[in-house]
Amino acid sequence: MPEGDTIFRAARTLDRALRGHIVTHFESVFPHLTRVHDDQSIVGRTVESVTARGKHVLMQLSGGLVLRTHMRMSGTWHIYRSGEPWQKPRPAMRIVIATHEFVAVAFNVHDAQFVEARRLERDSPVGRLGPDLLSVDFNAEEALRRLRTRGHLEIGEALLNQRIMAGIGNVFKSEVLFLCGVLPFTRVADLDEAILRRTIETARAQLAANVLPASGDGIVTYAGLRRTTRRADPAERLWVYGRRGQPCRRCGRLIEGRKQGPDARITYWCPECQHSRQEIARLSAGC
Repeated sequence: MPEGDTIFRAARTLDRALRGHIVTHFESVFPHLTRVHDDQSIVGRTVESVTARGKHVLMQLSGGLVLRTHMRMSGTWHIYRSGEPWQKPRPAMRIVIATHEFVAVAFNVHDAQFVEARRLERDSPVGRLGPDLLSVDFNAEEALRRLRTRGHLEIGEALLNQRIMAGIGNVFKSEVLFLCGVLPFTRVADLDEAILRRTIETARAQLAANVLPASGDGIVTYAGLRRTTRRADPAERLWVYGRRGQPCRRCGRLIEGRKQGPDARITYWCPECQHSRQEIARLSAGC
């Protein structure tokens, strides 16, 4: 599933291509979108901006209308020049937004909605999101407060909860907890404030590092390799994610992985470098 950094880059790519341009063609396979188009034509509206909120792409159109899309597991937005052949088959198309110069195509998107801008927070899932880690207005104190209210959750589960903080997915969950030295199966209530703050700060820093201008744009809006290690070799770009059975890049112990949470997402960790609350307390005391 695309995470906050890839959604941010997708929105940035769409915004650069479409902002300020008039929609010349719209189509969709979704009846609930075409009904809106029939009643309030999308053609003739100006694309005012395209932004990201957590894992949602928000296309603001003139007249106070927003197209919200969520990529789920397999959705992507592509950008093409007018007349350029698509890289995916037409049956995978879900939405087309065209201007004179560019054509934006959403492929395999399963969650899409037109909503009035003034009712976006009330009438869409966006209103239920926690603080967006990539927002310039990110509120770390609110994120901390929301984490504390889910004390019963394991920290690995809590980081995937978009109502606590928006933007983290399965890759960053494992990578952030490795960098913080925290065992993913430790309950939030068993971690002190300093560790929780460090986790929030690390998550924000890692996502931000993967949306720098050089981190990738292109026709396929999710292009670009995600990195958390800062290593130049593409084969060494992640610490633990997807590396079960391989040696830890720090200590050499074999990386472990198992399913976690109600969605059974696989969590990866190093049994030597990451610790539970009791282990953290022992290490801090110098025992």
